[in-house]
This record gives sequence, C-alpha cells and structure tokens, in this order.
Amino acid sequence: MMLKRRTLLARTVVGLALPAAGWGVGVGVVQAAPAQRGQAVAWPEVKLLDGSRFGPAQAAGKAVVVVFWSTTCAFCRRHNQHLEKLHRAAVGQGLLVLGVARDSDAAQVRRYAQQQGYSFPITLDHAPLAAVLASRNIIPLTTTVNRQGLLHEVIPGEMFEEDVLGLIKLARPEKPA
Repeated sequence: MMLKRRTLLARTVVGLALPAAGWGVGVGVVQAAPAQRGQAVAWPEVKLLDGSRFGPAQAAGKAVVVVFWSTTCAFCRRHNQHLEKLHRAAVGQGLLVLGVARDSDAAQVRRYAQQQGYSFPITLDHAPLAAVLASRNIIPLTTTVNRQGLLHEVIPGEMFEEDVLGLIKLARPEKPA
C-alpha cells in the first residue's frame, strides 16, 4: 500500500511542477506550453487545404495573423470576412493571414471557403498550431506574431472590422528603440 501512495505522491508532484515550469502534460507525453506574449513561436509544419505547406520558412521575417475558426460558427463567418479584407490589403506588405479550421472534413471546409470567398490559406492542422500559439478552446481566436517571430497578441472572440484591419500595422518594420 505504501508503494502506491509514493507513486501517487510522485505523480502529483510531477503533475504540479511541470505546468509551473511552463510545461504541459499531454496524454502520456510532456509537451511545451504555448508561447507567452513576447516569446518566440516555434512554428510547426502544417499542410494547407491546397496541398502546400506552411511552417517556419513561410513565417520567417513576416508578421502572421492566425485565426482559429469553424464552418458552423456565425461569429467566425463575420470575423473571417474582415480577415479576408486584411489578407487582400496585406498582399506584398509582409503580413500573412492563416486560417485554422477546427473542422475535420476538408472537402466541406473547401466548399465553405469558396462560398464565402476566402482566399487566405487554410489548414485543418489545428492541434500543432494551438500547441504553440494558444491553448484556449474559443472560436474565433485570433493570434498575432510579429516580424521577429514573437507572439504579439492572443485575442479571443469576434473582432470589429476596423480592429482586424488595424492588424496590418504588424507588417510595418519596428523602429529601433
């Protein structure tokens, strides 16, 4: 009986110590917690709906706006209309918009994106992106990363159009202090 108590105690101590040290515990796996504001983002390589890839090479030197959303979310529909405007306004300015659909049917997401007129890249690989950007399970959820690759902001919920369009300021090179 004492061995079981020690095992339980050891697991409890480890379970409390790892999150306090900035580590999350997954199912049988220890993984790094999402970046905090001002920390570098360790971009995972994800597959986009068009078959291309997005990862560290595509994000290097660019500001990135990542939005977690779903085809069944009315708030996401309005929010993504604003993101589409941002995506079109940011062409050639050093800012990327990446949509992360929390759906599982790629064909359904493609149809939905086409019907809505979305031209920004979209992935269904939400788990690796959520692991490095934000563990919150809210949609829409907008995360911004500056040109230096540092997490700038995590914004839960729907945003006003002017606020979404204001994210283009991330594309401007930062002035030295």
